[in-house]
Amino acid sequence: MATMWRKAMLYLGLGPDEEYDDYDPGYDDPAPASRPSRPVAPPPSHHVDPEPSPASAVGAVRPMTPVRQSEPAGDFASQVGAAGGLGRIEGGTGSGLGATPRPKVVRPMPVASSARPRLVVPTHFNQAQEVADTFKGDQPVVMNLRHADREVSRRLIDFSSGLCYGLGGRMDKLDSQVYLLSPANIEVSEDERERLSQRGYED
Repeated sequence: MATMWRKAMLYLGLGPDEEYDDYDPGYDDPAPASRPSRPVAPPPSHHVDPEPSPASAVGAVRPMTPVRQSEPAGDFASQVGAAGGLGRIEGGTGSGLGATPRPKVVRPMPVASSARPRLVVPTHFNQAQEVADTFKGDQPVVMNLRHADREVSRRLIDFSSGLCYGLGGRMDKLDSQVYLLSPANIEVSEDERERLSQRGYED
C-alpha cells in the first residue's frame, strides 16, 4: 500500500528529487492495446475485357417486313362491289356504300264507292244463289228474312256471313230479320238506307 502511495506522489511530482532517478517513465504508459487484424483486401483486378467486334456490338440485323399500306375506302368499296360483296342499291347513285335510298311511294287508300243495294226477300234456301251472285258482282244486298221460317232463316244467315268473310265484305243488321251485305270498298249511303227503311224493306 505504501509503495502504491509513493508511486502516486512521484507521478504527481510531490516526492523528493532523488526518487525520480529510479522512476521509469515508461512504467505508467499503458501498453498499447493490440488491434485486431483486419483482412487485407486483394488488389483490384485490372482485367480488361476484349473489345467486342463491330458485328457483335451492334447486334444481329433482322430484315424488316414491309408494312402494307392501307387502301383508300373508295378502292376497297370498288373491289368488294366488283366481287359481289356489296350490291348496288336500286334507285341510288354511286356504289353500294353511301348510295341514296329510294324515296318511299305513298299509295293512296282506295275510296269506297257508293252503290244502290238490291233487295232480296227469300223464303227458301235455294234463293241463296241469288244473294251470292249479286254480292260477287260488287252490288250490296239487303236480305229480308221476315217471310222465311226459322230454319231457312238460320241457314241463310250462316251462308251470308261466310260469304262476306270469304270475299272481304261486311254484314250489318239494319232491322229485325233484315241484313245488309256490303262487298269490299262498297258503301250504302245514308239516304239509301233511309229510303229502304221507309219502304219497310219490301219490294
